Amino acid sequence: MSYPVHFSVPAVVLALAMSAAPGWAQTPDTRKPRRQFVTVSYESFATEPLHFERFPLEDLVGAPVAAAQFKSYDYETRDGSVLIDVVNFTRRGHGAGISLYPFGASIGATLALRASVQDLPDIAVTFTGPSAPANYELTGARAYDIGAAIVVADHSRGWGLGSQAFVGGGRGRIRAATRTGDRLFAEGGGGISSGPFGLELSVKFAWNHLTDPVDHHFITVPVALRGTLSF
Repeated sequence: MSYPVHFSVPAVVLALAMSAAPGWAQTPDTRKPRRQFVTVSYESFATEPLHFERFPLEDLVGAPVAAAQFKSYDYETRDGSVLIDVVNFTRRGHGAGISLYPFGASIGATLALRASVQDLPDIAVTFTGPSAPANYELTGARAYDIGAAIVVADHSRGWGLGSQAFVGGGRGRIRAATRTGDRLFAEGGGGISSGPFGLELSVKFAWNHLTDPVDHHFITVPVALRGTLSF
């Protein structure tokens, strides 16, 4: 004798859903974030001088220089013949730039080509003594840089939180009111992004070279906070 089997509609739907659920869970979303090809940026930074007694002071006076302790001036030559007072060294500045990613930036390592403009510190130095050179002043100087970097990106789809880090270097030209020069730089940093917007922290080590009034160098290390827009 056989008995009829009765199925209710809710029971059938529940059984189908339970059998299909594991299949859904085992299908990861493998779509990568959309690649970005251009980033424009604006930055504000604080510049730290490095080895200032050697670059540019020793270049300018033509003799070894040491820091002055508990005196009314900042530096002096080691023989005491020239007293040096740094009247001005502006630490705050601004800059802007554009980065191009020839192969796109999404997930993993990629190449970035970057052009930027950045303020250089206004510098004013006075010299006194029997063999003192003329006072030194650098105002309104800007650096126009071109370089390349390796970028390691981990962007997210949509408005998710992503990140990236970079390291690179390049060359630049210095233009001021009455002087021109050149420079080499290395830069590294990283940041976070959400959609097209990002925020980066960068450190740039720059070796600046000018020839007026004498051949001299100075080192700048700007630490920048940079806002970015990518597309």
